[in-house]
This record gives sequence, structure tokens and C-alpha cells, in this order.
Amino acid sequence: MDGADLPRHIPRRSANISAGPTVCTTCPYCGVGCGVLATPDATGGLTVKGDPNHPANLGRLCSKGSALGETTDLGDRLLEPKFKGQPIGWNDALDMVARKFNDAIEAHGPDSVAFYVSGQLLTEDYYVANKLMKGFIGSANIDTNSRLCMASTVAGHKRAFGTDTVPGTYEDLETCDLLVLVGSNLAWCHPVLYQRVAAAKAERPQMKVITVDPRRTATTDISDLHLALQPGSDVALFNYLLAEIIRRDAVDQAWVDAHIEGFDDAVAAAQAGDASVTGLSDPDLTAFADIWIGTEKVVTIFSQGVNQSTSGSDKVNAILNCHLATGRIGREGMGPFSVTGQPNAMGGREVGGLANMLACHLDIENPAHRDVVRGFWNAPRMPEQAGLKAVDMFKAVGDGRIKALWVICTNPAVSMPEAGAIAEAMKTCDFVVVSDLTDKTDTARLADLVLPATGWGEKDGTVTNSERMISRQRAVLPAPGSARHDWDILANVGRRMGWHDAFDYETPGEIFREYAALSGLAAKLGRDFDISGLQLISDSDYDAMLPQRWPVTADGPSGRMFADGTFYTPTQKGRMLALEHREPASKTSPEHPFRLNTGRVRDHWHTMTRTGKSPRLGQHIAEPYAEIHPLDADRLGLRDADLICLSNPHGESVLRVLITDRAQAGSIFAPIHWTGETAPTGVIDKLVTANVDPVSGQPESKSSVVAATRYDALWYGFAASTKEFRPDTEYWALGRSASGYRAELACLEIPEDWEDCARTLFGMKDAEAVSYLDPAQGIARVALIKDGKVQATLFAAPEPVALSRGHVIAELGQAGAELLSGRPGADRPDPGATVCACLNVGINTILRAIDDQGLTSVAQIGEALGAGTSCGSCRPELAQLLARRPVQEAAE
Repeated sequence: MDGADLPRHIPRRSANISAGPTVCTTCPYCGVGCGVLATPDATGGLTVKGDPNHPANLGRLCSKGSALGETTDLGDRLLEPKFKGQPIGWNDALDMVARKFNDAIEAHGPDSVAFYVSGQLLTEDYYVANKLMKGFIGSANIDTNSRLCMASTVAGHKRAFGTDTVPGTYEDLETCDLLVLVGSNLAWCHPVLYQRVAAAKAERPQMKVITVDPRRTATTDISDLHLALQPGSDVALFNYLLAEIIRRDAVDQAWVDAHIEGFDDAVAAAQAGDASVTGLSDPDLTAFADIWIGTEKVVTIFSQGVNQSTSGSDKVNAILNCHLATGRIGREGMGPFSVTGQPNAMGGREVGGLANMLACHLDIENPAHRDVVRGFWNAPRMPEQAGLKAVDMFKAVGDGRIKALWVICTNPAVSMPEAGAIAEAMKTCDFVVVSDLTDKTDTARLADLVLPATGWGEKDGTVTNSERMISRQRAVLPAPGSARHDWDILANVGRRMGWHDAFDYETPGEIFREYAALSGLAAKLGRDFDISGLQLISDSDYDAMLPQRWPVTADGPSGRMFADGTFYTPTQKGRMLALEHREPASKTSPEHPFRLNTGRVRDHWHTMTRTGKSPRLGQHIAEPYAEIHPLDADRLGLRDADLICLSNPHGESVLRVLITDRAQAGSIFAPIHWTGETAPTGVIDKLVTANVDPVSGQPESKSSVVAATRYDALWYGFAASTKEFRPDTEYWALGRSASGYRAELACLEIPEDWEDCARTLFGMKDAEAVSYLDPAQGIARVALIKDGKVQATLFAAPEPVALSRGHVIAELGQAGAELLSGRPGADRPDPGATVCACLNVGINTILRAIDDQGLTSVAQIGEALGAGTSCGSCRPELAQLLARRPVQEAAE
């Protein structure tokens, strides 16, 4: 509570750091793969802007990418290995990992150990991890957090195409005449792609956009038609579309006869389907079919709303069926398009990072594929069947089958379904090693041994984005402390386990060349992934490598996938599948009447170990929340800003209430980002049931069921300080602010002395206190002052505290006791909650400008205030604010 264990904002300061040249690198967030120009300054920081020459973003960045320079401080960095919390040398640490894994293998066999890795690793890191586990340890127990993200897409692609091939390009999203977005909040989760789509639609107003999502999102604002279908009913919707394609004679029969198999069975299943389970009206269904069938150049984007389902693989194939039946694939401006959630989920899929794959899109259960990989690696052993996928892997940790676990660059104690059980399983494991940038995560705190790894800005290697574009991530800053690259740590362990020659790597370029050479052998086996044209790339050319889309053969980059109708199945034909609608595995009941949907917010990513460092990224949404429909809120007696308790047999979460008709009645949406480090009651994946797709093994993260009740605290508070602090109230959500730290609080016990409460909360035992107390109203306001300036302040009330948080934060450390008013003076209007994070423009400022200046467009808001003119991520919200204001009529 005194902040002794809390991260501080510590910039990099070293005699070796100086202002340096601008480096072309790649953003570490979502799978768009934006190019970044990063320029180091003399203090160890960075200035960042979009790379206008990178084909993914053409100079654009989202709010997260544009704030990367604010996330490179060393306040929470792990700078040396630690065993049981105590520093340990690298030699001892690496020897320990090798010994523990070898001991487990000798006593219990190779399947007694496991790696759980991450879509944030570079391809070279991923490749070495996969080679070590599958080729030398001899187990397929390596899986990745991409299992939670894109595994159903992988399964769907392989069933239809024979390989995990994304056939489209980003340009297709701009040149199509119809874009269908299924289960994708592109505006918040892939903002730069959304900006490209919005610009294309503005340039060609005849371009149509349809969104398919149970929830109305920021992306919906650009759509011509929003289909708010029932959760989990996507197969029924696309079966309806396929049946209509048949009924309206819209099949490309020549294409189907020449290039497709499984057509008749797929059509029969679709015609037997029942579209009423979607909950959509007949006019909406007809409009969808009219537009889709009537528009040849159609792209269907799909993402987590499709993948994170127990029928996720079938949803993917239902979409692919419609494109295969009409031949709308392999040509400009048409085709299915999966957008990935992580910066290198695609690279991980390419190197076999999933438990059921080998490197270069080869199949682990195919003897010929195994023989080629084993021979290429000169591997002593090779598993003959798939390893444990993520959910099953942690079950094996819990029941003792896994004796040694290595978690690399991910936070499963927060992000896995039934996260509470994951944490308990890790506590019981004989040996857990975690490689990460920090030991201040829920997962790292459970480890026996933590190893300091390099992060973005320090790493050097490649990543692959959603359109198969390979880009370089380059080092801009020196590695802090004794941090090492993940590939180097893994290779070092491989050598110490007895396989020196196989892991005697010195550079990432050396690993890339080996991987490229293996891809050439895979291509000879009929696989799609082929970058053999790069297998002789020199170190200097690797360092200078420009973005390029695979395949890259000796003749250079190849053309469009499937343009000639040739697929990667044994018959070289694409497959259509017979599919039936299945409801989500978890069923609502009187005890658990709400369906829980989870997802991302605009300015945060994963578990906030990076975005949480940026004060401006925390301004837009500062705490975990639950979107709930007004009818459900009324029934539960909830008001906006109340707290709600969600529960099921796996645990409970307490979240801030946001009442909105964006959510369907009976459904609740909550974000995934908060952790035990930032808001312990906000870990929403504790409530996600670990039901998985039977084909892909991907968990159903968007359809668990929960009970919901109002959470009644005795007092609610807002706290802000120039120094770190950690609350101990029953509810708290902590984040960075421009002047220090801020927290939202709620407590079940009223303190006897509010000034002592504040001193204890902030760890300022001897601070001068000035307070305003109104016991009759239950109001308490306390300021802790040093040298006449407020250093920390606590506002408490029997209801959620209403005050200008932005004003309090801005004046902290500058103002005196007058700050206890909680409001700016009349001459300083309250800007309100932040909408534009880049330029710190608040909602009240925007609404005043709309009213006072008669602004009627997002462009006019940008001209007047700058909002929306930087990264553009806030433009959908600006459009919503305009839509909610009454239209100004001219005076007579």
C-alpha cells in the first residue's frame, strides 16, 4: 500500500544513448502491421510517427501506435533473472531451465513439459521455440495465445483451402463494392484498416458496408446495414445466404464444376437451415441477400466474433462456402478476409507455433511432412500427433501431467478462460519459468524463475501481418539491464539441454535463412507458404529488407492466391462443407440469465503491460466496465456509473455500469484488459467458461453466461497522486495519469478518520492534510499538501463521485487546497471525458463547439478543435456526438 513494489516512470539513461537516426520498424500491437518511424532522443525516449512508405498503413497510425514513444520507460522492467524473487545470474538461470526440463523429460517423458508462447514474439523467436519443442524435446506441447484469437480461422482455411491461406490484400478492402464485416469492430480493434475503408467509402459513396454483430459498435457508424443477429448464429445467416445464392441462380457453375468439391452436400445443409434463429427480420435478411448476391466485388472480413465460438470453425467455413460457390475469391476486390488480433499471429502460424502444426504450414500428423522437417533439422525425435492445445495444456498443468512449463511473452493468468483456475494450476506446477519484460504481471508473480526479455524497440526480426506481408521489426534502443532476445534465450537453453549444433545461432538473420530454406521444401510438398527466394539473403540485405508479401520464390513475389482456381488440397480443389447451426455451449438459465460478451477497447491492448504506461491512452476509458441494455439496467435497479457484480461458478467480477442500447437486451459486454495489477475485480476472463471449438480448440470467449446484481458500496471515491500508490478497497481501478496516478475506488467500510485514510492510501504518513467533511451527506474530500501544493487528493461520497477528473489531474502538484472543489473556475470550462486521446480533446469541449459554432461534420470538428485529425481513431465517436445533437434549423 505504500507503493514500494509499484513501478515508477524511469526513463532510460545511459552513456551509450544519444539522439540517433530514424529507424523503420513495425508496430507491436494488432495484426494490421503498420510501419513506424521511430527516432531515439538523447534521454532514452522515442518520437514515433507512421511510415508513409509502408504498404499496410501508408503513414497512418492509431492512438496506440502513435503513443508508442510513451511506453519505453524502465519503471517496471525486469532487468535481471530472478529465482523466487531473488536475483540470479544468467548462467545459473539458464542451467536451471535446462536441468528442470531435462529432469522432467527423463522421469516422465517429453509430454511432461510445455511451452505457452505468444503472437507478440517475432518469427525468429517463434521458430526456435517450435524447433526446440517439436524437433528436439520431442513433444508437440507448444501452443500460443493465438489459440484464443485465430485458431478457428486456421481450421476453417485448412478445411476449405488445404492450407492456412489468407487470400486477400488490404487493397481489396478499398476496391471492393461491398464490404461485409462479421464479428469485427474494425474501428476500435484495427483502426488503421477502418480508416482506409472509411476513406475509400468517402471517395466512392456507392461502396456499401454491412456490419454483422450482435452489438452496435463504433464500426457500425460506417455501415449501410447493421445485422444485429443473435449471438452464435452466424452459420445460420451464411447458410441462408448460400441457399439464396442457389435459389437466385447466382452460382458460378463453371467455377464450381472445375474447382470446387463438396458443393452438393453444403447446399443441402444450407437449404435445410432455419434463418429464424438469427433473430433478424425478413426485410433485413432479404436486404443482406440482395446486396451480397447483387454485388460481384464483395469482401467479407471476419474476426473474433466469428473465431471465439464453439462453432467458430464452422462459422469460418460458412463464410468461405458463399465465396467459393460464387467464385468470388482470388480476384481484386473480392474474397474472404480474416483480420488477426496480434502483431505476429500470422508469423506464429507460419512457423508452426500451434500445437497441431509443423513449421511452414506442414502438418504434424502427416508422415511425409514429419520426415522432411526431421531430416532438415537433423532432429533426434518428432511427435507423431498434435500436442495439448491451450485449454487442455493448462488442465494438464493443474492435474500434474505437466511438470515444467515455460510461458513466454503472455499473461495466461488473466487472458485464458477460467483465469482463476489457470492461476491455481500454475501455483501447483513443479517448475514454472516466465520470460517477459516485467515481473509485475499476474502470471510472472506465479513463476519460480523469471527471465528478462527484450521488447519492442529493442528486438530485431520479422513479423507477418494479416495480408501475409512480412515486415522488419528493428532495434531502436539498447536492451536494458541484462535483458536478452527470446530466440537467444531459447537457443541457449537448447544448447544446454545437449543440442549445441542445432541451436548455435548468432543472429536473427541466420534463423530467418534457415526458416526460408525449410519453406522451399514445404512448397515441394504442395504447401502454400514459400519464402525460399530469401534463403540466401545476406545479413546486410536482411537488415535492409523491405516489406514483402509471401510467397517469395526465386523468381520474386508471386501473384494472387487461388487466382487460377488451384487450391492446396489433395485434389487441388477448394472444399465446401455441409454445416449446421449450433447454439453456444453455455445456456442461459434463471440463475445465469445474461450472456457475457468480451472484447477490446479503442486505446488499450491485451493486459495493458504496454498501453497502461501511457497516460493519454488511459484517458478514454479508465476502468473496466459493463455495457448493459436500459431494460436490463432498469430491472436490476442500476444507474449509469453504478457498480455491477457479474458472477458464475468460476468467480465474480465487479465493473462500472454503462447503460446503452448498443448492447442487446439479455447480453452484457465487458473488456478484457484489466488485471490483478490494475483492477483485481475487473479480470473478466475469470468468468469465461472454457468451452472450446471441437475442431480448432479455440475457447468460446463471447458467449459465457453470468448472473448480474447491483454492487452496493458504502462509499465511492476518486483518488489521484503525484506518486505511485496501491489501494486496498474492495473495488479499485488504478492507472497512469499525466501528473502521476489515478484510481477509482469503492469500499464496504467507512473509515473512522478520512485524513488518516488518505495518508495511508497514498503512503504519505506525515503530509499536511486539508479536508472538507460533510458527515450528514457522507461526503469527504482530503488533500495532502507539500510546499503549498496538493500532492494527492481523495474524493469520497455515498454515490459514484461526480467531479472534473481531468481538472483534478491537470492541477495536481500545481494547485493548492482550492483543488478540493473538484471543478475548474467559471473562466476555465470543464473539457469533460477525453474523446480524442492524441490531442486531449474532451467531450464537453466538442459538444460546446458543435453548438456554438454550428459544426455539422467530423471534418468541421477537426478544423475547429483538431480532434480526429491525428490518428483518426476517435472519428466514429465524433460522428456519434454529431448524430445525437439536434439539427440546427436556419432562422426565418
